[in-house]
Amino acid sequence: MKKKYYFVILFLILAIFLSGCAGGGIVTPATDEAKIENVLQEYFLSISEQNWSKAKNCCVYGSQRYYATCTMESLINSMYQLYSVITITCYMDNVSVSIYGDFADASFYLTMYATADYYYDNQSGYCVYYLQKIGNNWKIYDNL
Repeated sequence: MKKKYYFVILFLILAIFLSGCAGGGIVTPATDEAKIENVLQEYFLSISEQNWSKAKNCCVYGSQRYYATCTMESLINSMYQLYSVITITCYMDNVSVSIYGDFADASFYLTMYATADYYYDNQSGYCVYYLQKIGNNWKIYDNL
């Protein structure tokens, strides 16, 4: 019963990543758009690899997304007490970026697969993530 509880909590956390709506906005140079797509891809790749420090490095320190990543890290680490193998796989598609000065939003379709031993689930949907430019880098600070 305890294993199922942790597994349900894992997918509630995954659902946080998958709330969605679409955005539009001001056109800016492709270099910033490419940087935003890259930081999002790096973030979800880090989640897939369970490289939590790298995932948190893609976020604004102390932001909602930073703490959601910390929560997911804690949950996954505690689940390893019950499961021998936990995998997370994230795919991002159809990215649309809007930039407003030092802030941006990116909408995309996200699919996440997760397994914990023989338990399996997947979630997918459109997401909007908000980013902030800090220095010359974009970092995630929130999502809908």
